[in-house]
Amino acid sequence: MTSALPVQTLLNTVFSPEEIQRFREETAGTRHVIHLNNAGAGLMPDVVTQAQLDHISLESRIGGYEAAALQAEVVKAFYQQCALLLNCKPANIAFTASATDSYTRALSAIPFEKDDVILTDRDDFVSNQIQFLSLQKRIGVRIVHINNAAVGGVDLNDLGEKLHHYRPRLLAITHIPTNSGLVQPVHEIAAIYSDYVKVHPGKTWYILDACQSAGQMKLDVKALQCDFLSMTCRKFLRGPRGTGALYIADSALQAGLEPMFIDMRGAEWTGKDSYQQQPDAKRFEDWEFAYSSVIGTKAAIEYCLQIGEERIWQQVRLMAAITREKLEAIDKVRVLDRGPEKGGLVTFHVEGSDPLHIVNGLLKRKINVVPSYRAFGLLDFDDKGVKWAVRASPHYYNTVEEIDAFIASLKEII
Repeated sequence: MTSALPVQTLLNTVFSPEEIQRFREETAGTRHVIHLNNAGAGLMPDVVTQAQLDHISLESRIGGYEAAALQAEVVKAFYQQCALLLNCKPANIAFTASATDSYTRALSAIPFEKDDVILTDRDDFVSNQIQFLSLQKRIGVRIVHINNAAVGGVDLNDLGEKLHHYRPRLLAITHIPTNSGLVQPVHEIAAIYSDYVKVHPGKTWYILDACQSAGQMKLDVKALQCDFLSMTCRKFLRGPRGTGALYIADSALQAGLEPMFIDMRGAEWTGKDSYQQQPDAKRFEDWEFAYSSVIGTKAAIEYCLQIGEERIWQQVRLMAAITREKLEAIDKVRVLDRGPEKGGLVTFHVEGSDPLHIVNGLLKRKINVVPSYRAFGLLDFDDKGVKWAVRASPHYYNTVEEIDAFIASLKEII
């Protein structure tokens, strides 16, 4: 886990004003809005937008299948770039429509039986928790939550004890929950899981939800020790909407794990009552997907890698820390983020106010943030004693002047 750095240290190690200006010149959206909703969908760089438009134009001229065939090497490069992003092989990567799509495909591959345990954290995505409850209703699995530490995030001692006690079929961790600035200690979790697997091999699979961390920080699946990693490409990675990726470890592929609804891309129909799955991660893909989005995502990953993930992470943390500091100085505002380490998602509650009043008031001023409600993270919101929050999520192309404008507008609205 990266240790917390003083603001002054961060100021001395991240982007120059000239670099930030270049990022903004390469991003048309920065000329129209103050975009503090990167945890929803980041502003795409112009090169990403153009890559998609070019392919859609090609499809319109020569046909969709024909355009995909002509651009086969460019499509192939998506898998190569995503493998570089995650430190794995292209054969471990499947393209999907979203982080939830990735997660569902991975979850459906786990061979659950009645009374199997899903061991998960308390700061999970709502969609993941609903899927666990659906499995509980359909199959009879049990859901066990890891306790949180006093500072927030997974209690590592409780994780170790519950792994050995329950021997779960699935360990499910969300790296950065959507309703909090928390960054889970995933490298410490990896070490605990690795030690556990040595004692109990072949029993438990591990899914890491990296929906909010992809593009925000470096992700190395070898260090993370996960069997599956699900991610979206529209958030901090700044790719198109409707895009995601799923990493599947060699161990999961070699064990024959496959999605519940495998189709003709993932398998070959070999006989009236038989099929043969693809040997690599493509068994988790569908035949049909938007090739313009694949090509746009390739461009987004290339853009991210050229800038440098560690520098992006430092800048995001800096901008989020500045935002929290300025919010904490406002009367009636309560910053809700907890945890041993905090990332680029800043959540806050305003006493006596209404989230839509705040969000809409900022929107009128061309400042983008989003509301988050108890149903989005029931356990987390109940722990914090609030029913709603507003989330601001700055990125490396945002400026301190934009944060100041956001703070000044918020003061006017509340």
